[in-house]
Amino acid sequence: MADTNLNGLRVAILVTDDFEQVELTEPKKALDQAGASTKIIAPQPKNGQVVGFNHDTKGDTFKVDLPLEQANPSDFDAVLLPGGALNADNLRVNQKAQDFVRQFDQAGKPIAVICHGPWLLVSAGLLRGRKLTSYHTIQDDVRNAGGQWEDSQVVQDRNWVSSRQPGDIPAFNQAMLNLFGKGANKSASQSSAQAGSLEGAYTSESQLGDQSTGQMTNATGHQDNLRGQDDITIHGRQA
Repeated sequence: MADTNLNGLRVAILVTDDFEQVELTEPKKALDQAGASTKIIAPQPKNGQVVGFNHDTKGDTFKVDLPLEQANPSDFDAVLLPGGALNADNLRVNQKAQDFVRQFDQAGKPIAVICHGPWLLVSAGLLRGRKLTSYHTIQDDVRNAGGQWEDSQVVQDRNWVSSRQPGDIPAFNQAMLNLFGKGANKSASQSSAQAGSLEGAYTSESQLGDQSTGQMTNATGHQDNLRGQDDITIHGRQA
């Protein structure tokens, strides 16, 4: 995982209170170590914070980097959806959260989701024809929404990677980094293409400048010729 380079990749981590803490902290650590820029996003966070959960006991408090109401999907390259039943159940009924992940998927951006996290994808209407896994208790929800559920550590389907539970996190992190790495390479290619376009624009501008200089020189010479003709006409002088 240390060899994966995600420098410049912007990752949104979407949660609300009572998310499964390790499903945020471990993937986030892997992303940060790979050079990605991660931001925790939550709808209407209390005091700018969210609280994690460790199975059935209260966990730690985490600073929210950006309220969901101010978050723009176009400002991010990928999204991570941790699980936790209460977290996922609250997010799935949030229209802004649904629209947030819907825009990622429509743009073909990578989505990493684990445990109960797919509930948001179910409510966003994104599962039909997609292959994924989740915590085993919501497999019927996945199938009823038109998804193909698998009991596997990791399932990748196009721009999605999914896992079942905290025990799958090592495999999940590796698959997530690989998938997000493809997004990073795509972003780098687009940036290079944009830079090439700008360079071409500067070259064209420079050429235009050279042409303008040449035109000015020709125009000056033309003016001199006209002045010479005026002298002949006015003073009757000939060369």
